[in-house]
Amino acid sequence: MRLVLVGPPGAGKGTQAQFIASNLSIPKISTGDIFRANVSGGTELGKLAKEYMDRGDLVPDEVTIAMVRDRLSESDAQDGFLLDGFPRNVPQAEILKKMLAEFGVALDIVLELVVDDDEVVRRLAGRRTCSQCGRIWHVDFDDKKDDVCDACGGRLYQRDDDKEQTVRHRLEVYQEQTAPLVSFYADEGILVGVDATGPVEEVTQRAMEALGPFTD
Repeated sequence: MRLVLVGPPGAGKGTQAQFIASNLSIPKISTGDIFRANVSGGTELGKLAKEYMDRGDLVPDEVTIAMVRDRLSESDAQDGFLLDGFPRNVPQAEILKKMLAEFGVALDIVLELVVDDDEVVRRLAGRRTCSQCGRIWHVDFDDKKDDVCDACGGRLYQRDDDKEQTVRHRLEVYQEQTAPLVSFYADEGILVGVDATGPVEEVTQRAMEALGPFTD
C-alpha cells in the first residue's frame, strides 16, 4: 500500500504513522527522517541541505523533492510506503503524482486525521516540559497540579511553540497550506478521513478499519 498521512499539528501523525506502518509492514517515510539520514550520511543532497540549514534558511523544495525521490527509489519502498510530512501543499502533491507515475505506481489512499482546533489547542497548549530531564507532561492527561517534574523534580515550563497563541497561528498556517491539499486528494477520489480524537489505540483501530478496503 502506498499512502500519505495528513493532519494538523497535534493530531498525532507521528504516533499513528509508526503504528500504521508497522501494521501494514511498510516503511514510514518522513521528511525529517530523510533530512537527518542525508545530513548524517554526508550525501551530496545532505551537504546541500545543510548549507541552507546552517544559514537558517528553508531548504528549497527541489532539494526536498530530490531526497524524497531517492528514498522512494530504495528497495524497501517498492511494495509500499507511508509518507508523513510530504506533500505539504498542492504543487508538491502534483510533483509526487508525476514522480510515482514515472515509477509506474500511484497513491492508494490519503488518510486525513481529523481533529478540531480546540482539541489541538488543548493537546499542545497543555504540554509542560521539564527544564532538567526534558520529559513532557500534560496538565490534563497527567493530572498535573504543580509545576514540578514527577520524574526528577525539575521545574516544568511551557515552551514558546506550545503557547496557545502560537498553536493557533500554526493551525492558521496549516489551513492555508493544507486545506487545498485535502481538497486536491478529495477530487482525486483517494481521501479518507478518520476521527483522531480519543485514546491512541482507538484512533489506530479506526485508521486500520478505514484502510481495510485498500489492503485486499
